[in-house]
This record gives sequence, C-alpha cells and structure tokens, in this order.
Amino acid sequence: MKRVERNDADAMGFEGTKQRSLGNYSNAITLYTKAAEQGNMAAHYNLSCMYNNGHGVEKDKGKAIHHLEEAAIGGHSLARHILGEFEFGNKKADRAVKHWVIAANHGFDASLSALKRCYGQGSASKEDFAAALRGHQAAVDATKSPQRAAAEEYRLAAIRNRQRD
Repeated sequence: MKRVERNDADAMGFEGTKQRSLGNYSNAITLYTKAAEQGNMAAHYNLSCMYNNGHGVEKDKGKAIHHLEEAAIGGHSLARHILGEFEFGNKKADRAVKHWVIAANHGFDASLSALKRCYGQGSASKEDFAAALRGHQAAVDATKSPQRAAAEEYRLAAIRNRQRD
C-alpha cells in the first residue's frame, strides 16, 4: 500500500486488479486510470476491459478501443491481438493481419495461430505469414536461458512426483 501512496504505477495497477477481483470497480477504475496516466500498459488494457464490460463505468466502446490501442502501441501483445480480432470481425482482414504480425513478432502464440488461419483462407500473404513465423521464433528463442530450462525441468519433475503419489 505504501507504493500505491507514492503513486507507483505498477503498484497501482496491481492494487487495481485486487480491487476489481473484490468487486470494487470504482476503486479499480481510479487506480487503473492513475497507473495508465503514468504509462502502465497493463492498466490501459484493464481499463479497456472495464469500459468494454461496463464494470464500474458505463459501457463505452470508444473508450474501450482507445485504451486497447494505447496498450497495443505500448507493447501489450494481448491488446494488439484483440485489436486484430476486432478488425477481423469488422471485415478489415488487412488491418487484422498487421496487428497479428506485430503480436506474433513479440512471441504471442494466439496471433501466430490467427495468421495461420488467415493464410489458409487467403487473407494473409505467404510473405506476412513467413515473416511472422520467423519473428515469433526469434522472440521465443530470445526467452530461452539455462535458468528457464532448469525451472521448466523442476516444474516437470514436480508434476511427475505428484502423479506417482
């Protein structure tokens, strides 16, 4: 709570999520708004969800899209993917493909799957799909490290041990 009092954007975002999970939507909106004003992209994404669903605020598609776009511009891959879904639903496959290529280049699996589907339907070019595939693989490779491999092995060992019990 001390970090929230010091206007720490990340702390306000986390506290906003806590408040939202407790059903305190107006508190969540206030915290997310303050965090978003400081550039917290997750807060922009969460504000988008709240405006889209009318939690703590009146439903407002315009504000929902605004916050979704802000989050996407700031590098929030899920927001970028959802913008692609929105554009695809509005019969703007070319714009959807652009959003999904960006998200896939950040390693977002669902966007790569959407591009694969579009490529199969003829909505995405072979070049777009190939570039996204390369970008996605590069993003995945960039996250590999001995520490992550050890953590994954530890996780799998724990699962195997639980299955034996």
